[in-house]
Amino acid sequence: IRHLDGNSHLEAWDVRRTLIRVFGYGGWNVETIALDLVREIESPPGTLKRRNGSTNDRTVWTVVYRAQVRLTVKDAQGREIARYEDAASGDAVNQPSLGDAHDLAMKASLSQALKRCAVNLGDQFGLALYNGGKADPVVVRSLVSPVAGDVAPSPDDAPAVVGGELDKQAPADASAQVSPALLLNAIGEAADAAGVPRSHVAQRWESDHDQSIKDATDVDGLAKVLAELRALVKTGAAS
Repeated sequence: IRHLDGNSHLEAWDVRRTLIRVFGYGGWNVETIALDLVREIESPPGTLKRRNGSTNDRTVWTVVYRAQVRLTVKDAQGREIARYEDAASGDAVNQPSLGDAHDLAMKASLSQALKRCAVNLGDQFGLALYNGGKADPVVVRSLVSPVAGDVAPSPDDAPAVVGGELDKQAPADASAQVSPALLLNAIGEAADAAGVPRSHVAQRWESDHDQSIKDATDVDGLAKVLAELRALVKTGAAS
C-alpha cells in the first residue's frame, strides 16, 4: 500500500502476487476485452508553462487509454469459481517519447482495471481501502461458507468444498458431532466431481440412511460419510 495525493493504493504487482499465492499459477487469468486510445496530445517546444515560469524545450506527449478487462479465478480442480469485469483509464503525462507515452498509458489503464476486478475478492485485494483508506478488514465472514452450528442451505445451494477440505476436517472421534452444513458440503463435492445434481445424491443418501440430511448431526466420521457419497456417484446410484 502506498499513499498518493492522500489516498491509499494497492500496487498492481502485489495484486498479481496475491492472486498467485491464493489461486496458484494456473488458477487465474486476465483477459483484455477492450483497450482504446482516448486522447493523444502533442505539446511542441515552448507551449507548456512550468511552475517556475519556464517552458518545455522539446516536444512532449500526453496519452490517455481506457481498458476493460475480465478476471477469472478457478478452484484447485480448474473449475471456474468467479468472473469479474471492470474498466479504468490510465495516462502518461508530458513524456518526451511518443512510444513510451503510449506504453505507460496502456499499462496504467490495464493495471487499474485489474485492481478494480480484484477488489471483488475481498480485503486482501484492496477492498478495505475504500473504507477511508484503512487497512482494517471490512468483510468479516461470508454466509456462503457455513460452519458448524449454522443453518444449512438446501442441497442444491450448498457450496462445494475445494481441495477435499472435508477429508482434512474429519474428526478423530468417530462419534463427533457434525453440522448438517458440512454434510451438505460433502454432497456438493461428490456431486460436482461426477457432474450430477446435488439433490439426487442427497435424496439417495437420505433413502439409504432413513434420515433427513437436515437432521443428521451425529455421524460416524466425516471421512466415512464422504466416502459413502463418492461411492454412490461412482456406482451410478445417485444419477
